[in-house]
Amino acid sequence: MILALIFKIACLCGGILLGITALDKLDGESDFFNDIAKKLMPFTTLIGGTVLGLGIFYLLHFDHLIFNLVAIASGLLLLTHVLSQVPTIGESLVKVSKKLKPFKVILGVSLFILTLLRFLGIVLFS
Repeated sequence: MILALIFKIACLCGGILLGITALDKLDGESDFFNDIAKKLMPFTTLIGGTVLGLGIFYLLHFDHLIFNLVAIASGLLLLTHVLSQVPTIGESLVKVSKKLKPFKVILGVSLFILTLLRFLGIVLFS
């Protein structure tokens, strides 16, 4: 239960970091999402690792497949700068991350929205 809450919070933060260009247009001139993103920026690696790791963990349970796949893709995007240091599979992970780069904003906004819905108890694509 606590692990699920940590996963949701990390997904919400990851969605804000990845989808900041689209979310910034929603708040108008208040810079609400920009301020949050600036505070979250130093924790990008921690957030990305949590989203990727727990996304894989929950994917193994075959529960909420779409949400977990979006979380894994988002985690790869958040960890692009760290993935090259992983032995043996680092280059492959960087290639996958670079192929996902054009979908960064789409994945971020979808992760943000799906996480908000999960916080409200609304589960789509079960």
